[in-house]
Amino acid sequence: MKTSESLWPQHRVLALATALMVVPLAALGDDKKASRDALFDDDAPATEQVAKANTGSGLRGYLQFELARTVSDPDHWSKMRLRSDLSQNGTFANGVKWKLGARIDGDAVYDTTSFYSSEVARNQRFNFSLRENYIDVNAGAWDFRLGRQHVVWGEMVGLFFADVVSARDLREFILPEFDSLRIPQWAARAEYFKDDFHAEVLWIPVASYDQIGKPGADFFPLQPVPPGAMALYRPEITPARNGQHMNGGLRLSTLQGGWDISGFYYNSMDAGATFYRQTLSPTLYVFTPRHERIRQWGGTLAKDFGSVVLKSEVVYTDGRRFALLRPDPVGVVKQNSLDVAVGLDFTLPAETRFNVQVFQRSFFDYDRDIIPDRRENGYSLYLNGKLGGQWEAQALYVSSLNRADWMFRPKVTWNVEKNWRVLFGADFFNGPALGLFGQYGNKDRVYSEIRYSF
Repeated sequence: MKTSESLWPQHRVLALATALMVVPLAALGDDKKASRDALFDDDAPATEQVAKANTGSGLRGYLQFELARTVSDPDHWSKMRLRSDLSQNGTFANGVKWKLGARIDGDAVYDTTSFYSSEVARNQRFNFSLRENYIDVNAGAWDFRLGRQHVVWGEMVGLFFADVVSARDLREFILPEFDSLRIPQWAARAEYFKDDFHAEVLWIPVASYDQIGKPGADFFPLQPVPPGAMALYRPEITPARNGQHMNGGLRLSTLQGGWDISGFYYNSMDAGATFYRQTLSPTLYVFTPRHERIRQWGGTLAKDFGSVVLKSEVVYTDGRRFALLRPDPVGVVKQNSLDVAVGLDFTLPAETRFNVQVFQRSFFDYDRDIIPDRRENGYSLYLNGKLGGQWEAQALYVSSLNRADWMFRPKVTWNVEKNWRVLFGADFFNGPALGLFGQYGNKDRVYSEIRYSF
């Protein structure tokens, strides 16, 4: 038995929360992405599908209204958001291509209800963000992209492992669509192509980091404290914009005998925050989100066997910190880890697709007082199919194998017309009080979205 169990027994179940961050893959932001990947990206937003069909320049994007109601106790409206996502691309006279993009959000739930604190309202009532803003330069076998851009290295369906470059907007946990979760990076990227070989060099002088919101928001990552104690949260400390906090990486890939193989190295300030803990008294703890430098080595493997596609990813991470349950001056400890994920994607009759994946995180030089087990295991099931006419349905189930902790996400989409989509869905969480999903057991919600793409 871990010594931590006698200190904070109810927080032992947080293992999966910090061991396996399960997030949807980003929408494909790179037009060089293999068509095979696009084939299996059923969740790609309608605006992307329109953009893929229209290769000319012009204003593109979507307008979307999102309505959500939390149905668990306490029952309340949790979202009334209008989102406008706009982009435009073109080509200069010298053949250099460009793209500009921005997103504007306004959420009326913070003006029409009094459920959330003023701090949460200020953080989420109105948001303006730059999306992809870059120029593309072609020089024979080399392509250069300079500016704010998506860099997608992961290939798993519905889960995030090797996509180590992306920052994410986690203010709604992992629930929004792929394009909404991912935050572009300010980067310079050089890509070299020769036959079936592809090399990619990446430099990020000014990094973007995960957005986690404010305490009191539905999905703020609350930290464990002993029973009866109080937790206070200081503002997040993001790294200074200087030469010591730049990110960079290298990725090589090749296609050999039908096997798509890649390997990469990425050195970065961790996009995810680590909550350092200060103990002011036995009943008062202060947490400060910080970012530390990590190094990651990994690879991906994919093979198409006709109606079945095999995918696998491996990532070794050096330098990431994890929360400690024992008394400690800073409350975190460095732990190196290895993530392994394997998935099979089946194309079934009647335009139906089924995906199953298993994944594991293993710790080296394991500290028994961190929250995760030495090996954290989980699996996911995904089913998507046509219901006839303009209707389709899908369901995603993700669960831990170490404990009864799961998330279930069914939804139905009505493709009204080419550019119009109406969606109805629900998000259910179950498990121990502070498990990855169980911690949101009182955040079950139903929602609807109406989107016009152009």
